[in-house]
Amino acid sequence: MKPLRLVPRNTHLPFVRYRLIAFAVSAAIVLGSIGAVFGIGLNFGIDFRGGTLIEVQTAEPADIGAMRSTLSGLNLGEIALQEFGSDRDVLIRIQRQEGAEAEQIKAIQVVRDALPEDVEFRRTEFVGPTVGQELIQSGALAVGLALVSILVYVWFRFEWQFGVGAIVALSHDIISTLGLFALIQHEFNLATVAAVLTIAGYSINDTVVVYDRVRENLRRYKKMDLADLFELSINGTLSRTTMTSVTTLLALFSIYLFGGAILADFALAMIWGVVIGTYSSVFIAVPLLLYTNLRRGDDDDVDESLVPEYERTGNGS
Repeated sequence: MKPLRLVPRNTHLPFVRYRLIAFAVSAAIVLGSIGAVFGIGLNFGIDFRGGTLIEVQTAEPADIGAMRSTLSGLNLGEIALQEFGSDRDVLIRIQRQEGAEAEQIKAIQVVRDALPEDVEFRRTEFVGPTVGQELIQSGALAVGLALVSILVYVWFRFEWQFGVGAIVALSHDIISTLGLFALIQHEFNLATVAAVLTIAGYSINDTVVVYDRVRENLRRYKKMDLADLFELSINGTLSRTTMTSVTTLLALFSIYLFGGAILADFALAMIWGVVIGTYSSVFIAVPLLLYTNLRRGDDDDVDESLVPEYERTGNGS
């Protein structure tokens, strides 16, 4: 039985030839995303805006759908429910009500009256706007530190030129994800921050695989035009990249469609991140190396007459 291949062997697609078009598209995406974030703004969830957390326990396995339907009709704004621990434990998040502490206490009482009498209220906490602001700052700090750490890692593993290309591609992925959430106004919460950090890890893993092939080919084909060499490297890893992305997307679409409202925003961010991360690894991270004065290795020249014709003849420009 032959193994499944989404991409044929020995492809020679001209990715680098169309780098200027890709750069223009990416610049438009980034500028549009920045405009959406500052113009429309992110729809911050309860984690960042502040609100009330209520932990309850039901006598029987909780019917999350019925509870969400009941609480959504109370006109308390955004309400999120999540199972944790056993199937009888539910965490209810209610957005911060307009007014002082009295209004928050009133909202809690409204929830108590709406739920059945056999529901046990085990814990109630109020998350103020100050804590929400601290969470926003902590989330931004986590993303920033992740980018710096990745830059240092790639710099030491390869050369500084590779680090610059990786950070530009990663920033492109993260900014476009923020822009997507600002544009469609899906809730941006701590789970979404976790998704952004996961996107950074996924994207750099994909980029490093291609960079490894680029470094190997730089040492093998010292007389080959750099644009052709980069296209050879991208095409050489294209089958692996495509297979990894498709299998990851299958799992993420399943989570998005069947995982419930709690996981939908996380899955959406990851789906976009996988798609845009694969794109940036191919069209941004590698072609940028053409403009960084990248040096070749010190190994002996490879006899290019022994290299297959599809590897020696490139269409890059």
